[in-house]
Amino acid sequence: MEARRLSILCSHICSGPTPAPTRLVPVPSSSCDPGFSNKQQPRDSNKGNLQDDCVFCKIIRGESPAFKLYEDDICLCILDTNPLSRGHSLIIPKSHFCSLKATPPDVVAAMCSKVPFISSAIMKATDSDSFNLLVNNGTAAGQVIFHTHIHIIPRKALDCLWASESLKRRPLNVDQEAPRLVDRVREQLSLSDDSEGSKGQGSSLTGN
Repeated sequence: MEARRLSILCSHICSGPTPAPTRLVPVPSSSCDPGFSNKQQPRDSNKGNLQDDCVFCKIIRGESPAFKLYEDDICLCILDTNPLSRGHSLIIPKSHFCSLKATPPDVVAAMCSKVPFISSAIMKATDSDSFNLLVNNGTAAGQVIFHTHIHIIPRKALDCLWASESLKRRPLNVDQEAPRLVDRVREQLSLSDDSEGSKGQGSSLTGN
């Protein structure tokens, strides 16, 4: 069954002959739950979070067209219409969440669980052997559409896609910088409800 689904998914991306040309069509209408109430909505949300103006919500509701690759009850995968590489795709939740932080863990888990299956099909369909998995979370990180989404970007050797790949990395200062950074991050983790059991640990360099 999994092999058959993979074959069908590949057929949506492959450039070879197909019985009929793939067209940009509306995604079948489905409910686009706002995902969070006013009580849950982050205080730093901006106008990009308005559901009526969200391009992904319009796609999910069937009001805007998209090249759909995959769909289930929780998420949808579509081709990016301004791709960084051939096969560049987006996994988006069917509920509206403005950022990764605002997205419930079970929704993030559901989206991520489809990455191996979808990325495998995309790589085979585009003759790629690698891919980047990317989330632009926040304006400074390059987020433009404020509806959580995961980028799957197929890669090939020497494609020179990222300018940052040519930058030299600076070694981490393990004597001063690293311990201070670890302490600051752990302090923030200790303030969250999900960090119980991680308190009281030192900031020494340890193995994985």
